[in-house]
Amino acid sequence: MSLYDDAVLVLKSYEDQTDLRQSYLDHLAAHPDGMWKSCHAGHVTASALVIDPEHGRVLLTLHKKLRMWLQMGGHCEPEDTSLETAALREATEESGITGLTLLPGGPVRLDRHPIPPPCHCHYDVQYAVLAPPGAVQEISDESLDLRWFPYDEVPSVADDSVLRLLEATRARL
Repeated sequence: MSLYDDAVLVLKSYEDQTDLRQSYLDHLAAHPDGMWKSCHAGHVTASALVIDPEHGRVLLTLHKKLRMWLQMGGHCEPEDTSLETAALREATEESGITGLTLLPGGPVRLDRHPIPPPCHCHYDVQYAVLAPPGAVQEISDESLDLRWFPYDEVPSVADDSVLRLLEATRARL
């Protein structure tokens, strides 16, 4: 199965955010290349919130280009076989943590947001991953910083999209 086909199946089975979910499906139907960064009309991305429920904290990255505290994530790559593997790959690469595991149940949220040209939009499919006990992070070239934040500190450092993702993740836990 192609990554495109996986994305369509994942989105069709996602039961929340029905209007937004439909806009993702409509975008993919209109753009067969909608999984890739080269699709300037917008493209699907995969991200994951790294969470440590035992210690009540999340790992956020200070994004190098945007200079914002965000969850790990980014563009799909040709070697990705599913949105889940793309999100897990991105979380592992950007956090430096091995042994991350996806929170069961598929995507936690969808978040469509504008980005600077030449592209116009990211159709982000957001997952959550659980950090293993004793996880040690390592900053990547894509980040200015990488830091654990207690749940109650996230609203003071991150935007509403990250806060909504944290709330949805905690509700699933």
